[in-house]
Amino acid sequence: MSCCATPVDPYGDFDGSAARQEIRLASRDLGEGLRQSDLAVPGVHCAACIRAVETGLMCIAGVEYARVNLSTRRVAVKWRGQEAPDLLAALAALGYPGHFFENAADHADPDLAGLIRALAVSGFCAMNIMLLSVSVWSGAEAETRNVFHWISGALALPCLVYSGGVFFASAWTALRRGRTNMDVPISIGVCLAFALSLYDTIHDGPHAYFDAATSLIFFLLIGRTLDHLMREKARAAVRGLIRLAPRGATVLREDRSRDYLPLAEIEPGMRLALAAGERVPVDGIVSEGLSELDCAIVTGESATRRVEPGAEVHAGTLNLSGALVVVASARADSSFLAEMVRLMEAVEGGRARYRRIADRAAALYSPVVHATALLTFLGWMALGAGWHQAITVAIAVLIITCPCALGLAVPIVQVVASRRLFENGVMVKDGSAIERMAEIDTVIFDKTGTLTLGQPRLVNGKDVAPDVMAIAAGIARRSHHPLSRAIAAAAPAGDLILSEVRELPGRGIEVRLQDRLYRLGRAEWALAYEGASPRTAESGTVLTRDGAPIARFAFEEATRPEARAAIDALNAAGLDVGLLSGDAAGAVGAMASKLGIASVSANLLPAEKVDRLAAMGARGRKVLMVGDGLNDVPALAAAHVSMAPASAADISRNTSDFVFLRDGLDAVPMAFAVARNSGRLIRQNFALAIAYNAIALPIAIAGYVTPLIAALAMSLSSILVVVNALRLHTGKHSRSRDPQSGLTALAPTLRAG
Repeated sequence: MSCCATPVDPYGDFDGSAARQEIRLASRDLGEGLRQSDLAVPGVHCAACIRAVETGLMCIAGVEYARVNLSTRRVAVKWRGQEAPDLLAALAALGYPGHFFENAADHADPDLAGLIRALAVSGFCAMNIMLLSVSVWSGAEAETRNVFHWISGALALPCLVYSGGVFFASAWTALRRGRTNMDVPISIGVCLAFALSLYDTIHDGPHAYFDAATSLIFFLLIGRTLDHLMREKARAAVRGLIRLAPRGATVLREDRSRDYLPLAEIEPGMRLALAAGERVPVDGIVSEGLSELDCAIVTGESATRRVEPGAEVHAGTLNLSGALVVVASARADSSFLAEMVRLMEAVEGGRARYRRIADRAAALYSPVVHATALLTFLGWMALGAGWHQAITVAIAVLIITCPCALGLAVPIVQVVASRRLFENGVMVKDGSAIERMAEIDTVIFDKTGTLTLGQPRLVNGKDVAPDVMAIAAGIARRSHHPLSRAIAAAAPAGDLILSEVRELPGRGIEVRLQDRLYRLGRAEWALAYEGASPRTAESGTVLTRDGAPIARFAFEEATRPEARAAIDALNAAGLDVGLLSGDAAGAVGAMASKLGIASVSANLLPAEKVDRLAAMGARGRKVLMVGDGLNDVPALAAAHVSMAPASAADISRNTSDFVFLRDGLDAVPMAFAVARNSGRLIRQNFALAIAYNAIALPIAIAGYVTPLIAALAMSLSSILVVVNALRLHTGKHSRSRDPQSGLTALAPTLRAG
C-alpha cells in the first residue's frame, strides 16, 4: 500500500534510464514479478532518518516494501515493473545519498573517520576555551577579559563550522523537508549561543558563552562516535559470511575442457571440478570422487563428513582431502550460503526495530524544547524585557535542557559495563546488547564448542596396552583428523618406521609396520581384511593388525569448566535453560542430562534453529543464544542477544554481541549479572536527567540562569550521570579465584535484577 495519494517522480528533469538499468541488473528476482534491490545509506543514524527513508521510498510507484536496517545502514526495497525505479536518485532527493550495498562491503567507512576528526577538533577547542574562561570567571580585568573573549571566539569558530557541521547537516536536511530531529534544537542552541557571544564580544560585554557552545558539541560528538562504532560491528558479520563463497569455479565441459567462470555465471546442471582445499561454490550433487568435507557451517560439528557419488553438498562447505566433480543444483543466489546470509540480514533488520530508551525520549525532546524556548522568549518580550535579555534567557533554556545527560545516560553505563566485563574475560561487541542482556528470560546453548570445548578426548587410553598405544599414536600422527589428533595426544611420540602410508578419506589410515598391515579408523573398514571374517556390522574407531582388532578407542567431548555450575546459577536466577544442536539425539541427550538441562532439541539445521528462536520470540520470550559454529550464525543473529566463545568461528564472533575469552562457561551468568546492574544504573541515570530538567528548567525560564551557568549546570548533570555509572565498578560480583564460590556470590545479583 502506498503512503502517498499520488506517486512521486524521484527522477527530476534528467533521464535516469542508465541508472534504472543498473538497478535492475543488480536486483534479485523474488518471483512473480517481484524484485529486490539492496542499497547502502550511510546517512541514516536515528529513528527519524528511518521513517524519512522508508516513507519516501514507499511513495514511489511500483515500490511495495522498504525496510531500513540501522545496524548495517542498509535499505532493502522490493518493487515491481518492467522499468526499475531510480532508487539512488530518490534517496538523494530525500537527503540520504546511497549506493549499491555490494559496492560498499569492502570499503572503509568514511563517516567514522569524519566523526573522529570532528571530535578531535571540538575537544581541542573546548578544552582551551574552558582554560581561558577560568580567568574570566576569576574576575580578570576588562582588557584581559576582552582579549580572552576574542581568542575564545577564534577557537570556537572551527569547532562550530567543522565539528558542529555533523549536527548542522542533519538538522538542515530535516528542516528542508519539513521535519525535525534531535539535531535541530542542538544546532539552534549552539548557533544562538555563538552569535550572542560574538555580539557581546564586539560590544565589550562582560560575558561570552563560547565555552558553552563548544562543550555542548564536544559531549554530543562523544556519544555520536560511540554509537557509530557500535553499529559498525554489525556490518562485519555479513561481510565475513559472504567471503566464504569463492569468486568462481572451474566448469568441466562435455569435451573435458575446463573453463573458470565467475560465481554469478554458474547455472544448475554445470559440472564443477573441486580440488582439495577449495570451498563448494554452489549447492550440488557429487558425481565423481571420494573426499571428506568440513561441514561445520551446516552442522556445527568438528567431525568431518565423508562424501561419495550421489551425496548432496552445500555452498560454503570446505573440501578437505580428495578431488570431486559436483553437478550444480542451484545458482549462487539460491544456495545454502546465500540463504544463511539472507537469514542473518532478515533478523538483523528485525533487531533494528529495537529503540533505546534515550532515542524514544529524544523524540519528544525536540518539539518540547523548541516550544518552551520560544514561549520563554515571547514571555520575556511581553513583560517588557529587551530583545537581548529575552534571547539570553531563551538560549539558557535551550542549553540547560541540552540532552547531554540524556544522551550519556545509556552510552556511559555501557562503556563502564564493557570495561567491567572485559576485566572478567568478556568482550561486548554492541553497546545496546548490554541493555538487551538485562531483559533475557531464556538461555539457549549450542552443544559442540559451546557447552563442550569442541575437541574429542580419548577416554580409554589407559585400557590399551602401552606398546599397542604407541603404535596407534605413531600412526595417528600421520593424519590431521580430529580423532587421530586425540589418539596422538594420549601417548608420547615414538620412533616407528612406517611404510606404505595411505590415508583414505572418510575411512582411516593404512600403514605397514614390520611387514604387518595396520589400519586405524572406522571399524567397518579396518576389519574388512582379506581372508578375515566379515564384521562390517561393528562401528567405532579401532586399530587392526592384518584384519584382527588389537585396540578399540572411545572418545568424549570434554565439557567447559564451570559448565554445570553456570547452568545451575542461571536456573537459580529463574531463567529457562535449553539446548539446540545439530548433533545426534543420543549425544545431545547425554550432554543435557549431565549438565541438568531439561529442554533439548537435536538434529536441527540452521534454519530450524532460527525457527525455534522465532517461535520463542512470538511467545514473548527474550532469548540469549550461546553458540560457536558457522551453522549458529543465523541463530545468533536471530536471538534477542547472543554470545560466543573466543574459540568460535570468526563469523560467529563477529555476529555475537558478547565474546568470552576464557574457557569457563561462568562468563554467561557473569555477563547477565553485569547487564542487570547496568540496567538498574541506566534507569537511575534517566531519573537523574529527568529530575535535573524538572528543577533546572523552571529556574532558567524565570531568568535566574545565564547561558554560562546553564552550560555549567548541563555539565554538572553530565558529571552526575557519569559518576553514577562508575558505581558499577564498586559492585561485589567481581570474578573469584574459586569459580564455584564466584558463581555462588552471583546468585543474589542474578535474582535481584
